[in-house]
Amino acid sequence: MNSGLHRLWLASLVLGTACLAYAAPASADALTLLSGGSNGTPLTVKTQILVLMTLLGLLPSLVMTMTSFLRFVIVLSLLKQALGLQQGMPARIVTGVALVLTLLTMRPVGEAIWRDAFVPYDQDKISLQQALVVAEAPLSRFMLAQTNKAALLQVAQLSGTGNVAKAEAQPFLVKLSAFVLSELKTAFQIGAMLFIPFLVIDIVVASVLMAMGMMMLSPLVISLPLKLLLFVLVDGWALTVNTLLTSVRSV
Repeated sequence: MNSGLHRLWLASLVLGTACLAYAAPASADALTLLSGGSNGTPLTVKTQILVLMTLLGLLPSLVMTMTSFLRFVIVLSLLKQALGLQQGMPARIVTGVALVLTLLTMRPVGEAIWRDAFVPYDQDKISLQQALVVAEAPLSRFMLAQTNKAALLQVAQLSGTGNVAKAEAQPFLVKLSAFVLSELKTAFQIGAMLFIPFLVIDIVVASVLMAMGMMMLSPLVISLPLKLLLFVLVDGWALTVNTLLTSVRSV
């Protein structure tokens, strides 16, 4: 395993553990499991490894919900449907492109977690609990930067936490839920803007075919090459990627 992948794996480990620790109920606090039992007795190395590997099994779900991956994959899926490429563009390609863009946008957060949380913990300068607290901070800042205030207020009211003076003081689960709602809304807004031009082409092609009496010919056969040609002429991929990356607010 090269150095870059090794750092990514370790940063993901700290990130995933921090997220689960803050999202877990107090009765089953992951911090308690990792730092010791309920009586404060430290767990063995084998037990800690078992707990960490269990948490790592949930990393795919964490990546999908706690990063910009959710926004990217929805927009790219809507773009694929708008172009009519259900068979010509495999779902794995869409997921791969969304993952690459996610790594690009989440790089500052990952570097902050690696530098401020994992490196001091690896050098025995801070405890695991302190490392988790430090690791949660940059992730929360990123999520709050993308979160709509109305969504955060709504989730806070539904969860019973009420109106807190500072958004950073909200529980991690509240911030996560508001972040997911905000990402869904933003993804649908961007997807609608991308969908409209191709929808116009479909309507025009269908109207022309009906006017010519060619009702047995599928409009998709004619509109698909036209949409692909338009997408290539306007450099659609560059515009789409630029729109997605600029829609993510930096922290």
